[in-house]
Formats: sequence, structure tokens, C-alpha cells
Amino acid sequence: MSEKDTTAVPTSSSSDSNPAPGHGTESPKQASDFQLTPIASATKPAEKKRSSKLSEDKRFKIFSGSANRPLTEEICKFLGVPVGETRLQRFSDGETHFQLLENVRGADVFVVQPTCHPVDRNLVELLIMMDALRRASAGRITVVAPYYGYARQDRKDRPRVAITSKLVADLLVTAGANRALFVDLHAAQIQGFFNIPVDHLFASPVLVGYFRDLNLPNLTVVSPDAGGVERARFFAKKMEVPLAIVDKRRTDINVTEVMNVIGDVKGRTCLILDDIVDTAGTLVKTAEALLDQGAEKVYACASHAVLSGPAVERIANSKLEELVVTNTIPLSEEASKVSKIKVLSIAGLLGRAIESIHMETSVSTLFN
Repeated sequence: MSEKDTTAVPTSSSSDSNPAPGHGTESPKQASDFQLTPIASATKPAEKKRSSKLSEDKRFKIFSGSANRPLTEEICKFLGVPVGETRLQRFSDGETHFQLLENVRGADVFVVQPTCHPVDRNLVELLIMMDALRRASAGRITVVAPYYGYARQDRKDRPRVAITSKLVADLLVTAGANRALFVDLHAAQIQGFFNIPVDHLFASPVLVGYFRDLNLPNLTVVSPDAGGVERARFFAKKMEVPLAIVDKRRTDINVTEVMNVIGDVKGRTCLILDDIVDTAGTLVKTAEALLDQGAEKVYACASHAVLSGPAVERIANSKLEELVVTNTIPLSEEASKVSKIKVLSIAGLLGRAIESIHMETSVSTLFN
């Protein structure tokens, strides 16, 4: 190796170096003055690594719609990052105008917006936000919808009806979503409506922790219908308690008739588990059926407190001891005044999931 070799660089010490291979006859000074640098490592581009601290990662951003900004603020506080700056306005005819007030080019962006009441307005707002992000050259857009509206219309159960959960999935992808994050979908197969990666979270860790602390005696978990048996069985297994099922028949939209209780609930404390509480008709009738079968007390919990129509009044006047929900949907002022309704936060759960997605680590470990 001559001193003209372009891949040789000077070293800081000459006493510890060994002669280069094939040059054992060189003087010690010649052999130790130079050290070979492999060409491959000299030309290999540096890998882009995400910061271990999200607060220091300038390519990580979280934006919030108007549907549930308090939840977004909780998530950002948990992660130690600010909520992205935006301007959201509405024209006098109701049209939505959205503008990003910071650079997102190449950034990993998360948009938090449950499509709750008013469903259509919040959905369109979410689509507009993602379109603005896509046109601003965001590197990746993840839609974080703690509550996925239109999820209950997931199949053709009657002639000439729409499958709106699939339609909304197509709209989100078309608007620019690269992946999605949901909490307790009404039907797990909705994930298959998306042609992008979907992370499906469960609120059960938060709810299980709360009821474990209550330490209710003789507890039995109750599924209010056959469709929720798998969810209730998982919950009962975590709580290490028996499972019961209420058989119901739906006679019309938001109208149900409870038929009978499958399982022994006499003398026991019952916990009704559902994913959504809408008009609370099913919930109240289920509680009455359990008490008629000899249950001592009835509690209820659900991931999504839709609470539409007469729901709040029904719950307030019901024989339920307590209804525990999460903050995927913000409570109305009327519902907030009902002492029977308790809200648990899932900001930590969502925050850890968002961090895992950004850092490209396993999300499923959150539920181990």
C-alpha cells in the first residue's frame, strides 16, 4: 500500500498498529502510519434513526380534530409532545376550512378524531384534515379514531342496505390514511375492510384494572347479546370470574326485547360488558332481566358512551349501580351530571400504542 492510496487515513498512534497484510518487510514507521478504511463502510449512507425521546423527534407530530380535543391533549401530555398547530374554521353554510400552521413534510403524523356525534360533520372534518396533510407532503398519516362511527352497519342484514363501515374505510384510505388505529371496533372483521395496516386496541386493560380494585363479591360478567360473547369471555377470563349471556331479539333499529338469561346469576353481582352504549335500551332491559333472575347488584361498563336520545335519562332512572365508560367519546353536559356514570381515561393506552407505531415496535405487547 503506497501513501497515495485514497482509502488510507492517518492514525493517532504509531506504536500499537500492526503491519498491513502482505507488507511485513516495510519499516515499522511505514507500516504503522496508515490504517485501511473499507470502501464499503465509507460509502454506506447513514441510517435514519428515530429519537428515543419523542419530545426531541421533530418528525413526530400529533394533530387533533374538534371531536375530542381533551383526549388528544391527554395523549400529548403522556408522550411529552405538543398538539400540532392548526386553524379550523367553518363557513356560514357549515363547510369546514382547515389549515396546518406548521411544516409536516416527511413527518410521521397522527390525527386523533373519533367520528362521534355529530358523526357526519366529524367524519368530513377528519377527511379534510388528512387531505391537507397529504397535500403538505406528510411522510406517513395514521388516523387515530378511538370511536369508529358507522361500524354497526358492517353487513347486508336486510335487502337493499349499504355497508357503511366499508364505505368509511374506503373514504379514509382515499383521503390519505397510511395506517389506522381504533379502539374496540364493533366487529373485529372491520379490519378487513381496510387495505392498509390496522391496529385494533381494546379498552379492557383499563376497565379490568378498575373493577379489580373494586373487588366486587360473587362477580359474574354478562354479555348482553350473542355477538359480544367473545369480548365478555376474554374479560371474564382476565377477572377470573364466571360468564353469563343474555339472549335478546332486536325488533327494530335501537329497539330490543330481552328473551332470557343463560347462566346462573342468582345471588351474584353482575357486570354487563358491551362495546357501545347508545340509547341504553338494551342495557337497562338487561339489568332488569338479571335482577328478575335473582342478581344482587348490577354494574355495567362499555368502551364507547354514545348516549344518544333518552340514554342519559334511562341510566339515571335505572337500577344500575354504576356505568363505567372510557373517554373515547366526550360526555355531554347532561351525562356529566349523572353520578352513576364514571369515565376512565384511555389516553395512556393510546399514547403507548402511538409510540409503538412510531418506534416500529410491537403493539400487541400492550395486552400481554
